Amino acid sequence: MELVFLGPPGAGKGTHAQMLCKKAQLAHLAAGDILRKNVKDGTPLGIKAKAVMESGALVSDELVNNMMFDAIRSLRGFKGFVLDGYPRTLGQAEALEKFLTGQKMSLTAAINFDASEKVVVERLSGRRGCPKCGKIYHVKNMPPKRENVCDVDGETLTTRKDDEPETIRHRLKVYHESTKPLIEFYRKRQLLQDVAADGDAPSVQKVLEKFFEKLS
Repeated sequence: MELVFLGPPGAGKGTHAQMLCKKAQLAHLAAGDILRKNVKDGTPLGIKAKAVMESGALVSDELVNNMMFDAIRSLRGFKGFVLDGYPRTLGQAEALEKFLTGQKMSLTAAINFDASEKVVVERLSGRRGCPKCGKIYHVKNMPPKRENVCDVDGETLTTRKDDEPETIRHRLKVYHESTKPLIEFYRKRQLLQDVAADGDAPSVQKVLEKFFEKLS
């Protein structure tokens, strides 16, 4: 089973990818994690990406594509994969399709997590992080034992600038503008499956499980 997970920040892609991958023995290939690992490990692609990021520019589609393709090629012992945060552009989607064809593979489905602006803002603006250990909390869904204090090391929790309501709304606008062609790309190929993602994780998981039973 080869899947693409689409959806705005805060829609729950990462959470559901991790849960599904554990149950179905799939590899969770998160684009951000793979980019950071390449940079950290100093791979040839990571060295190029680091130079681009330090210059303040965006990492090119070609670099991102090659990192993801390397990750797919290196998979062993899995029954498929979930691509999380990739592809982000129409160009990346077209390159992925061509690559998979060359590998004698094809996507099973593209799951679009449809979450409302209200829910996304609530989820992301409620996130708090520990500046020391990096542990993430949520004021409503996963609060620390003591208000605004990390359970691990007692540090005062902070809010990322990206998680401020106005910044979130801007990120959502940019996401929807850039992703609309991508959604239509997969819809035309009859691969798109819309999933209502405003509910809590267990309820969304039940919807996903029913869909994957049909695919299996």
